[in-house]
Amino acid sequence: MEPDLFTAAAEERQEKDPAASPLAVRMRPRTLDEVVGQQHLLKPGSPLRRLVGESAEHSGGAAGQGSGRRVGPAGPSSVILWGPPGTGKTTLAYVVSKATDKRFVELSAITAGVKEVRAVIDGARRATGGFGKETVLFLDEIHRFSKAQQDSLLPAVENRWVTLIAATTENPYFSVISPLLSRSLLLTLEPLTDEDVRGLLKRALADERGLAGAVALPGDTEDHLLRIAGGDARRALTALEAAAGAALDQGEREISLRTLEQTVDRAALKYDRDGDQHYDVASALIKSIRGSDVDAALHYLARMIEAGEDPRFIARRLMISASEDIGLADPNALPIAVAAAQAVAMIGFPEAALTLSHATIALALAPKSNAATTAIGAALEDVRKGQAGSVPPHLRDGHYQGAAKLGHAQGYVYPHDLPEGIAQQQYAPDALKDREYYTPTRHGAEARYADAVEWTRKHLGRKRS
Repeated sequence: MEPDLFTAAAEERQEKDPAASPLAVRMRPRTLDEVVGQQHLLKPGSPLRRLVGESAEHSGGAAGQGSGRRVGPAGPSSVILWGPPGTGKTTLAYVVSKATDKRFVELSAITAGVKEVRAVIDGARRATGGFGKETVLFLDEIHRFSKAQQDSLLPAVENRWVTLIAATTENPYFSVISPLLSRSLLLTLEPLTDEDVRGLLKRALADERGLAGAVALPGDTEDHLLRIAGGDARRALTALEAAAGAALDQGEREISLRTLEQTVDRAALKYDRDGDQHYDVASALIKSIRGSDVDAALHYLARMIEAGEDPRFIARRLMISASEDIGLADPNALPIAVAAAQAVAMIGFPEAALTLSHATIALALAPKSNAATTAIGAALEDVRKGQAGSVPPHLRDGHYQGAAKLGHAQGYVYPHDLPEGIAQQQYAPDALKDREYYTPTRHGAEARYADAVEWTRKHLGRKRS
């Protein structure tokens, strides 16, 4: 790190008085071996272990920690960490900063711009040229950077003036520019399991950096805390700290379920007064839409809005519902859901509640069909079983030299040359030539697709399966 005077003073205060920092900060792992979950990213020789200077032979212990040496002729690659909140993206960067003797600089895309990025790069080049010191740049929430801002990172990453660790909760294939993606390794963090979070809670209860045994956590309270956390380590530790404080204020050495519920309600971590959780209410919303109960759907939508749920999350669920449960029974359902998502992203709450209500009502009252869902499911199942086969020769690409000699594109009938616009020829591989995946319903607008698919299969000369 390169802290300024104020940051250094704050860090010194935290060292002298650990309680000045939130429990989630105090319990940050000090080494990669203390990290909870994400073991698929922490195997010997992994990019993250190479960043802290560990070789494959020494990655299981302290040897190699902080040595800063390269393993073989190739240095560690820049990485992009992608995962939900609370899964350890910032924690992994923090461990790297503590475990390596490389120069470590941290920026947040919320507050930094091109000017700050260029200053870091200039400093990195001076450090490399003058002192032979490599620089690791941690950029949090990189998806908030514009294309131009991300472009400013390219020369430094490509020439390895800095080793970039970028963190994002958004799909990097949409939020990170392709040139930067191609120059980095994309590491996907998985949601923490309940057992991962349980282990973290036990460590926080006992560790001197945490609650140091000041309170106990009974089983029923622990189970409820895990439901509250929903796989988010930061949320779990925040709730634990608040509940422990409340229990100690009341002179209790054990966190009761009642105390946790009261505390969490004040901390706005619960979904509602009955303790229903994020995924439970989201599931109920989608199932109410699927069941065409518009009133129940609006009830669950209201609970999500009142709880402060991210409107983009709700909009994403509605888009999925439009394809999964409505499909071609109402072809306008998906455009309505997509338009709602775009509007929500532009206006935010409180006005976004109107847009979400609009879309929810439309989807709940739309005719339903899961034919598109079952169709792609059946097709994927065949492919995964190895039932693929070769593309029929007459459908293969015939534009390159020598294709004709191989028989490619020979005998292909161009449908537009025929009066009915459809040619009786085989399109699927031999093993699947009579396989039917799409079984349309007669619900709503899908009735006309049912007629269309019956007509086309007949004119394609397909045998009924």
